[in-house]
Amino acid sequence: MEPILLYGFPSGSSMGLVAALEWLARPYRLCRVDMFGEMREPAYKRLNPRVETPALITDKGEVLTETMAIATWLEARDRERRISFDPLSRQADRMHQIMAFINTGFTGSFGPLWAAMEMEPPNPAMQSALREWGSEGVIERHDRLEEMIGDTKFLIADHPTLADAILIGVARWLDFHGVADKECWPKLAALRERIEADPAVVYATALESGEMQPGNGACSAHMELSELIDRFGS
Repeated sequence: MEPILLYGFPSGSSMGLVAALEWLARPYRLCRVDMFGEMREPAYKRLNPRVETPALITDKGEVLTETMAIATWLEARDRERRISFDPLSRQADRMHQIMAFINTGFTGSFGPLWAAMEMEPPNPAMQSALREWGSEGVIERHDRLEEMIGDTKFLIADHPTLADAILIGVARWLDFHGVADKECWPKLAALRERIEADPAVVYATALESGEMQPGNGACSAHMELSELIDRFGS
């Protein structure tokens, strides 16, 4: 069977993995998940008990969660090295290093901002403190990523890779939470502009917004979440 990626909206980090599947250009399917609605229904825990996206149903019908685990699964199947590199190469080491940074400290720095936004019942004093703390962390992590960006067109090479996919789903959270002007980090802003203009990312972003577009033809279908829970839920 074809692997099926469950991606979240709005502004899910999983958007980049949709783009990665397009770059990989192997057959796959998708399932669009409302992170503020159906993901929080008890039934969703049968697929991912941590109540998160993304999740991948592999070609063997097994459920795989966590962004880095899914990225590693894709990398292992990238025989043409469209989105990765020879695992013994320096480029592979650098890709893994940057992916790990983005998936941990960079992504994690937004945690207080999400907590403040989603707090129920509201606690204005705590929410204000979380926003201040979170904004400081986001700015510091952006400073560090700006320092890591080299001279290539994309993060690792002159073509997009898994590192760019992991970045682009999260980098836009800077704008979503109104932390700072992205132009404060000129190298990162230019990189984001290049990635966001890539046809696969344009396609993934449109899908996230509910616009069903054809992409490059690798995606064969969109699946209903209820069907996946019935078929693959534990």
